[in-house]
Amino acid sequence: MEWDSSTHLLAAAVDHLAVANWMTATINSGEDADPLDYPEAVPRPAFAEAAPRDDADDAAASDSPVQLPTPSQLSQFFS
Repeated sequence: MEWDSSTHLLAAAVDHLAVANWMTATINSGEDADPLDYPEAVPRPAFAEAAPRDDADDAAASDSPVQLPTPSQLSQFFS
């Protein structure tokens, strides 16, 4: 099943809202709280058939140059 542009835009909006909610919850959680899991994107048709990620994929992803901000960095940014 292929998606039209409206469906792709709707999935992108859902993804962005999930990240915004994650940021808000992360900022408002205590410094001693466990970090919240980053939200997963809505599966797209091109990626729906891809194999699920395993621990080896998670290790490779942690070596990526993109680093998520810590709760204290987010708090400092928004203050």
